[in-house]
Amino acid sequence: MPRFPARTLLAACVLAAATLGAAPAPQPGSAPREVLFVGNNWEGTADVLASTGDLAKVGRINVIPDKDERLREIYLNPVKLGFFLGIRATAGEGHDQFVDDMYTTPDGSAVVASRPSFADVVSIDVRTGRINWRFPVAGYRADHMALSPDGTRVAVSASTANTVHVLDIATGRQVGSFTTGDKPHENTFTQGGRYLWNSSIGDVTSALDAPWLDWTKGDRKITVVDTQTFRTVRVIDMRERLDAFGRPDLSDAVRPMSFSPDESKLYFQVSFFNGMVEYDVATDRITRIKELPGNPATSTDRTTWVNDSRHHGLSMSPDGAKLCVAGTMDDYATVVDRATLTEAPPVAAVKPYWATVDGDGSACVISESGADRVTAIDFATGTKRVSVPVGDHPQRVRLGHVPAGWSGPAAR
Repeated sequence: MPRFPARTLLAACVLAAATLGAAPAPQPGSAPREVLFVGNNWEGTADVLASTGDLAKVGRINVIPDKDERLREIYLNPVKLGFFLGIRATAGEGHDQFVDDMYTTPDGSAVVASRPSFADVVSIDVRTGRINWRFPVAGYRADHMALSPDGTRVAVSASTANTVHVLDIATGRQVGSFTTGDKPHENTFTQGGRYLWNSSIGDVTSALDAPWLDWTKGDRKITVVDTQTFRTVRVIDMRERLDAFGRPDLSDAVRPMSFSPDESKLYFQVSFFNGMVEYDVATDRITRIKELPGNPATSTDRTTWVNDSRHHGLSMSPDGAKLCVAGTMDDYATVVDRATLTEAPPVAAVKPYWATVDGDGSACVISESGADRVTAIDFATGTKRVSVPVGDHPQRVRLGHVPAGWSGPAAR
């Protein structure tokens, strides 16, 4: 039997032990990992969580690495400073709004985020934390975004310029834009990316919130454009449709929306209303309206409702059977059966601001902006699964990707 020097045997044993105990290193070309991105609006960070199960923390990204440079630029420009401070005093509830919406590139190498107070969209390399590109939007505030189904384009609302920009997600180059009503808000791609729907919500920061003053809120409508030409193909004024349904008391400011899987029905929330509206796309009419329970503790003073929202956050299970509703000012979320519009018992939540679907489609995930956590609610049972802490004032929650083995930007 051959003999080996003692040092050789010792080295082999150490190497074997280390190999057995170590997790396999990510291999080049490994498929990216699906995760949930949670935008902490007042903090300027994005927490990255497991997309299913316990929503375990994966990592965190600083969305404002250029904060000092942006603030210097703003404070040297009186007009920009005026809008910056205006956002803080109104929509920001006394805070700067540093991250509203975010999506990742298909390979998970970058996250693209809209930053309201900085009036821009940035792409951040998730490995280094550095900015790849920056796109200043028209006007003075950036808002909700949407990702095209193929992952190559991102649309962002420039809320003070009544404009939607559509950008190449890899380069930040604008590939198109279109005008909307007052204060464009939610964006949604349909028919495989052929069309883009934008809803404008009007002025939600004024104190003119009495129902008889609704006309002061501005021009609110849904604008549908062809994504190849960016020409408007349809304009929908929900004021006419609500009146025809017998609800002239409801606002026509369309807030979060969700299409059925076949895109034949659109469900949406409107300002000041604790419930949702069902709209039939083909017949161009409202078919059902569901009012959800109010919290007896909720103030009846509409001027105290954040940005005219009573309920803000709506998502649908992938099979189209259930809707998940965030009752923002009523401090709860609930799952609603789409066929009957009956709701499950409310799940207590503190100022829930958004609702999305987890990675396997079995749960709704809401952001509890008043408690700095996100909570998963089972679609099948309507009960809470898990809550996990995140940063200051979480709002938008989106599915995305990061490289395999990623746990945060590398230290610099």
